[in-house]
Order: sequence, then structure tokens, then C-alpha cells
Amino acid sequence: MQSKKLRDLIVTTLEELKAQEITALDVKKLTDITDYMIICSGTSSRHVHAMGKNLINKLKTQQIRPLGIEEEPNGSWTLVDFTDAVVHIMLPETRELYNLEKLWAVDRAKSQRTQE
Repeated sequence: MQSKKLRDLIVTTLEELKAQEITALDVKKLTDITDYMIICSGTSSRHVHAMGKNLINKLKTQQIRPLGIEEEPNGSWTLVDFTDAVVHIMLPETRELYNLEKLWAVDRAKSQRTQE
């Protein structure tokens, strides 16, 4: 699957799962590890965990399996690596603390919040 189609599938799935403040950053020019960094927030640690689990299950139906999955023990952050897209699902306070958008030095105005 092309990386843009993967990004769109992930964003659509996260929208269906009631993710908040979805941001899809195009990081192709910044790193070789992935094409897109997708960041969103959940309303609780249970919501963060459930979104990660349901995202994985949804993409498995499309024969897309994650390369890796990592979760914080306290449920504040779930990371799912689909190779061409890395998904960060975080509690709002965790997202604010790590501020990945700033870390990756991407102008938020240029980032894609939803599908093109």
C-alpha cells in the first residue's frame, strides 16, 4: 500500500475511533525511518489503549500488520509502527509534554490534520 493511502486509512480509522486533534505530519524529508508521523489524543488511558488495539485490528483486515507496538504502563501513550506511518496516541497532557510536532520542527500550518 502506498504511504499516502496508508496515512489516509489510519486517519479515517482514528476519526471513527473518536480520536481528538489528529495531526498527520509528512516527515519524509526529515528522516528515513518513516514517511508519516500521525499524532492524536485520547480522552482517557482506556481510550488511548482501545484506539491502539482497534487501529491494529482494523488494519489487519486490510492485510497490514504493525512492525512494532509500544505502550506506556500507565496508559498515557501508545505507539504503533506501520513502517511508512508511525502512530502516536496520547493523553492530552502527555502530548503537550512531549510536543512531537515541535520536536520534529514541522510547521503545524503545513501539516495535514485530515485527509487531502
